[in-house]
This record gives sequence, structure tokens and C-alpha cells, in this order.
Amino acid sequence: MARAQLLFPKDFLWGTATAAYQVEGNNRNSDWWAWEQGDGRILHNQKSGLASNWWANAEQDLDIAAEMGNNAHRLSLEWSRIEPEPSVFDAAALGRYREILQGMHQRGIEPMVTLHHFSNPLWLVEKGDFNSAVVVDYFRRYTAKVVDVLGDLIPKWITINEPMVYIFMRYLNGAFPVGQHRGWTGALGAIPNLLRCHAAAYHTIKERRPEALVGVAKNMAVLQARPGSTALSRWWAGRVSWLFNHMWLDSLANGRLYLPVGRRTIPHLAGSYDFIGLNYYTRFYVNFPPRGGLLSDRWEPDAVVSDGNYGEIYPAGLFQIIESLLPYKKPIYITENGVPDKDDRLRPSFLMTHLREIWRALSFCYPVMGYYHWSLVDNFEWDRGWTQRFGLIELNPETQERTWRESGRLYQEICRSRSLTSRQAEKYAPELLQTIFRGEAPVDVSP
Repeated sequence: MARAQLLFPKDFLWGTATAAYQVEGNNRNSDWWAWEQGDGRILHNQKSGLASNWWANAEQDLDIAAEMGNNAHRLSLEWSRIEPEPSVFDAAALGRYREILQGMHQRGIEPMVTLHHFSNPLWLVEKGDFNSAVVVDYFRRYTAKVVDVLGDLIPKWITINEPMVYIFMRYLNGAFPVGQHRGWTGALGAIPNLLRCHAAAYHTIKERRPEALVGVAKNMAVLQARPGSTALSRWWAGRVSWLFNHMWLDSLANGRLYLPVGRRTIPHLAGSYDFIGLNYYTRFYVNFPPRGGLLSDRWEPDAVVSDGNYGEIYPAGLFQIIESLLPYKKPIYITENGVPDKDDRLRPSFLMTHLREIWRALSFCYPVMGYYHWSLVDNFEWDRGWTQRFGLIELNPETQERTWRESGRLYQEICRSRSLTSRQAEKYAPELLQTIFRGEAPVDVSP
């Protein structure tokens, strides 16, 4: 078989992603720290502890990212560190974040910074968190402080990570820390305030740093009716897919909140995004009637399912979702994409097949600008604790020892060559030679 090489554009961003609470360690002012102390809230009652020890030694992993050939990294800031009490900003915490960001630039790694990634200061929860309108002014002020101190180092911003996941897991599922409100009342009360917070942060950043690019990280999944389902089930799956995948983006585009209980205009929301961050992991089938849960964890016989029944590995869905974003006419960054795979059995193939779908999108001139793999190093996976391992680098949480996984070496070859090759498949995922590379000739989608 002839050697095949699928080349990516020269200015394509190759990165990884992390979140503050999951890697920093000892975030004691966060609602997540308080939550994980309760019995049975985290699988096997595991604790985050030092996590990946980034607060003390992020530079160790930044060295690994540089060695891997990454030219970008997405990280988040921990609000509870920066503002441990209302109106009290911690200069030392901001200084440490500045050190980390400077360290990224020194290593040729462009930062993309997320302001809110699932965790809240304890004092904000006491004030009602996102069910209280007061959160908007607090979020605006927090954003302003961060931009004033760190903005010269941050070219790209994410305001809020996965807002619909946050709503579902916090208010409806109960797997995330529960505030003062639960159920649909809490969820429907939080959604408009999350949108207001996004708009406030967007304009605060743009007023201070007009050149900065600001977007959201939106988790999107393929949600569909099971093959052979009724027309009613297909209609229902379409409604669920719109609600989870596109309602938030439609609101950003049009400035209006779309909910079954009514529509309303959110001031300054329309057009308040410069790019779309796409977090893509899996496909789910939607149950109708929704007895036993909205989404089905019963997979088709040929499905490949990742650790902990996390979800079906479905690379074609990434291309489908990218196509669904084209009407918004914005640049797209794949801000998360990965698989829980402790033994690194599935990840090499996962990497290559999903990147193949991005290459395919680029070949149609779709505006995909970069890829941030989740995650650089194993980290504390929220309510799943240490049971789900997403890292290209294996972590022993007790000793903090790092070990390169084969998938990390594969990603290193991909980043350094900015390409997928049949030689990589031979070495890391030979089962792909007769699938994604069959009949391929060398192709370059560079400008």
C-alpha cells in the first residue's frame, strides 16, 4: 500500500485542554471541594487532593506539552482562588496565574482561557449563585479584574464552559454540587442568568481588549432516535437535540432566550461571540417515552463504548456537528475531544479517526481553526473521581509521577508533522490501515 499523508494547514492550532479544579489541587474555597467531602458524592468516595498539582508545578506539564509539539493550550481560572471573598481579590493567586501564562508563551504555547468551568466560590453559592441576578454584576467584576491583570497574555477567551451540561448536572441530575435550588425551577432560573453573565463578560473583555477573541465552549453530542424508531420518536429526538445542542447558540446569535415557557430578549447578547468552541465526545440515543432517563445507555451491538460506560465512540458525529455549526458563520475550535481509556486501548484509534473527520471538514473549507485534546494529563474527573482517565499522559495521583502513554507519543508525531499518516497507523492503530487510509493518496489542505 502506498504511503498516505493527510496534511493540516500551517496555522492550525494543536493543543490540549485542562480545567483549574481538575488539575490545580487544594481548591478549598470552591463549592466542589465542599461537595466532594460528602459521603457517596464522588465515585468510591475519592478526593481531588493535590489533583495534578498544577498550582505548585504547572510548568512540569507545560514542558511536556511543548515536547509534545503543542502550540496551544486551553486552561481555566478558578474564580474561588481569585476572589476568595466577595470584593476581595487575591493578588498572589493572580500572580501565579500570570506566571503560568507567561510560562506558556515562553514555550511557544498560545493560551485560551476559560473564566467559568463548573466550579463556584462558596460565597457565591451562599448568595444564590446563578439563580440570583446578583451573579451578573459579580461575574462582570471578576472578568474585569482578570482582564486588567492578565489580559495582555490572553488572546482567546471562553466565558462559560458547557452551560447546558452545567445546568443538567447541577439542577436536574444532582451529580454536581447542588445550590439552593434544584429541579426545573432552578434550571430555568439559572439559564437566563448564565446568558447574562456571558454577555457581561464578552463586552467587558472587548472594551478592555478589543483585539481579543471571545467565545463559549459548547458541548454537543449526536442525539438521535434509535434505528427503526417511530416518526414521533424521531421528532422527539430532534427537539431534545436542539434544546441541548443549539438553543444556547441560537440565543447568542439572536439575543433571545428560547425556552418552552416563553421567549425573552437578553440585552447585549445578540452576536456576543467571535468563535464557537466545540466540545465533542459521543453519540447517544434518545428515549421516547423518556422513562428511565432521557438518554439511553443501551448501545447497538457493534458500538465501541469507552471506560465506565461513558459513551459510544462515534467519529462521524464530529463531522456532522461541525456541519451543523456552519449557519452561525463563525470560526470553530474543537475545544475538547477525548476518551476515558485507562489502558490506552482505544485512544490511538480515537485520535486518528476524529482528526480524520476534522481533516475532512477542512478539505471542504469549513472554518475549523484548531484542536484541543482532552486532556493533557489524567485529572480529577468531577463525580467520577480518578476512575476515568482522559490523559495523553498517565498520572499517579499519590506520587504525582507522569508516564507517557502511547497515544501521547502518537499525538506528538501528529502535532510535529501536522499530519495523519499511514505510518502512524501502522505503528499505533493498525486496524485503521484498511479504513481511513485505504486508497488515500497524499493530500495537503494547507492554504
